[in-house]
Amino acid sequence: MIRVATIGTSSITERFAGAVARADGIRVDVVFSRDAARGAAFAERIGAPRSSDDLDALLRSGEIDAVYVGSPNGAHAAQARDAIDAGVHVFLEKPATPTSAEFADLVARARARGVVVFEGMRNVYDPGMARVAELLPRIGRVRLVSFGQSQYSARYDLVLQGETPNIFDPALAGGALFDLGVYPLSALVHLFGEPTSVAGSTVTIATGADGAGAAVLAYPEHVAQVSFSKIGVSRRPNEIQGELGTIEIDEITAPREIELSLRDGTRTVEHVETASNNMVYEVLRFAALVRGEDDPAPDQQRTLAVLRAVEAIRGTSA
Repeated sequence: MIRVATIGTSSITERFAGAVARADGIRVDVVFSRDAARGAAFAERIGAPRSSDDLDALLRSGEIDAVYVGSPNGAHAAQARDAIDAGVHVFLEKPATPTSAEFADLVARARARGVVVFEGMRNVYDPGMARVAELLPRIGRVRLVSFGQSQYSARYDLVLQGETPNIFDPALAGGALFDLGVYPLSALVHLFGEPTSVAGSTVTIATGADGAGAAVLAYPEHVAQVSFSKIGVSRRPNEIQGELGTIEIDEITAPREIELSLRDGTRTVEHVETASNNMVYEVLRFAALVRGEDDPAPDQQRTLAVLRAVEAIRGTSA
């Protein structure tokens, strides 16, 4: 049994705990929070046996095998380093770290320590995305891809009132690109590999974080467009155009309706049945990696490619 401690008490950590409860061979044993009362209350809410307010002692206690890092993005790298150095496996909520260099360092440390460091990017492990990959040969040579994720954040209302919530705090690596843009970018890298070049631009809001943006990513035989926003809404489908047909995807974070339209007039719509909480698939993948059933290198290389694309869009490439 893989014993997990969670770091963070937000809704995403609660969703992670719910996914773990539906997966075999792994369980949440401890909740960590610097606020002891908050940690105890959160542990009770998710059904964890106990809580702790001493992370260093917890990592070195021998009572956990892995940590789920669901803290603000800017804290991920340091907390993951501490866990790895203590010989504990690490599951990082997306984005894994603010920079590719930080994640590359974690990968090297984890390899040397004999543990796994993993980014939970739920859409690439979703059965719906696997079905999209299976359909790709049907549309021939891919020429144009358009993926996006736009979802208005209620916390933007706080920004408009002069506040700086964590999700829009640049000091904590907040913003639309890190929160939502990584989903279409990860889908692109998962399906087509790392792009040869990336160019993008973002809209800066009052906090100094990005609220929306777009990018063009070049591949040897096709071009991809990516858009993302936390200050607006879009209901347009995601699309992969090939020379023989087109695939439309309803939701890039959780593909549920996939439409295949071929040039010969054939049109089919598939509805993918999956778990209501699709974080369960990334949890299962992590558990398999921790058990040594597969090599984490491909997962880690995808994360690195996505972070390099993020840096190119932000104009912070090394």
